[in-house]
Amino acid sequence: MDELDGDDRGADAGRAAPPSLVGLSTYLLSLTGKAARGRLAERLAGQGLRLWHMAVLAALADFGPHAQRDLGARLSVDPSDMAKVIEQLARGGHVERTRDPADRRRVVVALTGDGRALLDRLTADAERVQDELLAPLDAGERAALHALLVKVYGGIGDR
Repeated sequence: MDELDGDDRGADAGRAAPPSLVGLSTYLLSLTGKAARGRLAERLAGQGLRLWHMAVLAALADFGPHAQRDLGARLSVDPSDMAKVIEQLARGGHVERTRDPADRRRVVVALTGDGRALLDRLTADAERVQDELLAPLDAGERAALHALLVKVYGGIGDR
């Protein structure tokens, strides 16, 4: 039976996207992003974590201690959701919270040594996911893709 005639279509036939959509880079970015996020989320879930936990750790590592409210704004996380993420990370010893001596209403969040070690492990997991996803590309193509994505991402807020 011909591959397009019906029942004997192969494993990928059920996921074949319409060519008019495959012609849209935004569609391909969406599907690729969904696959990447799902794979990374699965790895994080194996450790009882979500992507927001990693984002908080990364922001604290990259930008230093933050007022909890400012951290939520930086990451575009609702304040009540941020409070939950910070609480979970604090319970695990990955961040510490202190009151700002200048304004006792503000809670300042800082990364601990355990938090840095956790972030290093999560980053290694993320890099493995990235390597799996980008396996069809050689090193030069990966670098070019990354540079282009950085350029596109950088321009998102400008429009």
